[in-house]
Amino acid sequence: MIRQSALQVLEIERFALHDGPGIRTTVFLKGCPLCCPWCANPESQKAERQLMYFENKCKSCGECAGVCPAGAISGVQGRPVFNRGRCTSCGTCAGQCPNEAIDFFGRLMTPDDILAVVMRDKDYYEYAGGGVTVSGGEPLVQADGTNELLKMAKLEGLHTALDTCGEASATVLEASLKNMDLILFDLKHDNADTLKKITGADLGLILDNLTRAVRSGREVIARVPVIPGFNYDTKTLSGILKLAKSCGVRKANLLPYHTLGKSKYARLGRAYTWDGYGMLGKDEVSLAIRDIDVPGMEIKIGV
Repeated sequence: MIRQSALQVLEIERFALHDGPGIRTTVFLKGCPLCCPWCANPESQKAERQLMYFENKCKSCGECAGVCPAGAISGVQGRPVFNRGRCTSCGTCAGQCPNEAIDFFGRLMTPDDILAVVMRDKDYYEYAGGGVTVSGGEPLVQADGTNELLKMAKLEGLHTALDTCGEASATVLEASLKNMDLILFDLKHDNADTLKKITGADLGLILDNLTRAVRSGREVIARVPVIPGFNYDTKTLSGILKLAKSCGVRKANLLPYHTLGKSKYARLGRAYTWDGYGMLGKDEVSLAIRDIDVPGMEIKIGV
């Protein structure tokens, strides 16, 4: 038996409609090299399994503190306080909680295990021109397992897509390209210093990889999250789109900022630092790009 690289999976979303053409299954993996403060899925940033505490469900019964083998839970005014550095993510507390106020996100699965879930809906993919998308976090953080999964999906005749931020070595990206049909490639800013300061990303590396992806002959769509206080202005958005065009990209999706993941930060014991901004609608983004002209570029708001 060939030993497979186990993947730390956040979620497998069946009947996904926004991560490539047709009806798809999107496999969300954990782990990301960036630290975008507006991230809608902060539980995907760290590669390891993580505890989330739903305070609104907690009845202050104290059962969790009594069973934690690591002594990582104490009580303050009847509410549990988690020492996340001491937590071993064993899940004992979640199993004991009668109100499902504690959950753990992240589970190890082999590519075979994941593909078995994906293949349940093969008839729908064939009918609707869909397939499987591997997303994150950043799936190239777990490159070996991602490549195995994509290769197996291709052998099953599935359309494959990768959703990436591009922050990976050229070697890692090259090894993945042959197993994918579509690359959804994030491009967040046109200024290297701003991008590095806010997200930790290397713009030079990302642009090299974007060019490499386009030259591979695979379909590439640039995805630009439109974030107030970061890139939500005509000059910056124009610069981003022109950078994408210079790398050979012909399609771009602008994704309006939203705060739907904000509550997750408190559940992870973290502060949401990109606060004070309202969600953007399509009309607002349309106004910002009204005077942008990038010949040969198909620009769409949303996915």
